[in-house]
Amino acid sequence: MWQTSGGWGRIDRDNAVDAMLRYADAGLTTFDMADIYGPAEDLYGIFINRVRRERPPEYLEKVRGLTKWVPPPVKMTSGYVRENIDVSRKRMDVPSLDMLQFHWWDYSNPGYLDALKNLTDLKEEGKIKTVALTNFDTERLQIILENGIPVVSNQVQHSIVDMRPQQKMTELCLLTGVKLITYGTVMGGLLSEKFLDTNLTIPFAGPPLNTPSLQKYKRMVDAWGGWSLFQTLLKTLKTVASKHGVTIPTVAVKYILDQTAVAGSMVGVRLGLSEHIQDTNAIFSLVLDEEDVNSIQEVTQRGKDLLRVIGDCGDEYRRA
Repeated sequence: MWQTSGGWGRIDRDNAVDAMLRYADAGLTTFDMADIYGPAEDLYGIFINRVRRERPPEYLEKVRGLTKWVPPPVKMTSGYVRENIDVSRKRMDVPSLDMLQFHWWDYSNPGYLDALKNLTDLKEEGKIKTVALTNFDTERLQIILENGIPVVSNQVQHSIVDMRPQQKMTELCLLTGVKLITYGTVMGGLLSEKFLDTNLTIPFAGPPLNTPSLQKYKRMVDAWGGWSLFQTLLKTLKTVASKHGVTIPTVAVKYILDQTAVAGSMVGVRLGLSEHIQDTNAIFSLVLDEEDVNSIQEVTQRGKDLLRVIGDCGDEYRRA
């Protein structure tokens, strides 16, 4: 629900909540948001109340709201952490947060360990069901686990173009049972038919990069190997998609779901503005065979090693 925070088109509250219900009715019942994503937590609160009123109790049991806390680097006292978590609980209108994914900007400030210890206390009190991370690197994930903090997952950028999590982090995940939740998996829509056979080097020739996510992931394409190689990748993905009767984004997400330690992949939603229920549900029945995987890897290995270019997971947010 990053897309509700502005920059992707004006979100109408009622239309957005109606769209959330359509997703949930189609079996897509987990929503990911953050305290800093504009009205996302409030929209979830309205949505969950409509579910309580308009859907049977067993439906409610399937719905999950995962949020994030992205605090400034102040002293992480018990009171401060509790106060902030209470704000999210109130906005989302839930007694206990299904998952709280914690983000920290500056590793040189060890306050993240204090915050996570306080979040663990809130978990034991029943205010949070699961404590998790977002955009932490492998080194800090290990430190957190060594401090006895029971994090269940780390949300990281992971796509066919950005395979960094498979290079370092998955080794630690396999040892510890921590899972990955991935975002940027369709690269804001770049991994789709819309950008196949387009030339973005000519002004106004291709579709506009008119959202924060398209602009962000175009920079990833540039770092990885450029638009021409990306076109080769899209053509390959289109061949695989056509073979299975699905679309490029469906293949892109399934490829990442099949990777080591990946528990789930997120698909961005522009609630009330565009909808991809059919493509998303097609992921669950798609089986990529060895030929598909080999053809994709043959192209991706021509790209640069983003671990060397950018650094480990989350480093793109912390480089000066």
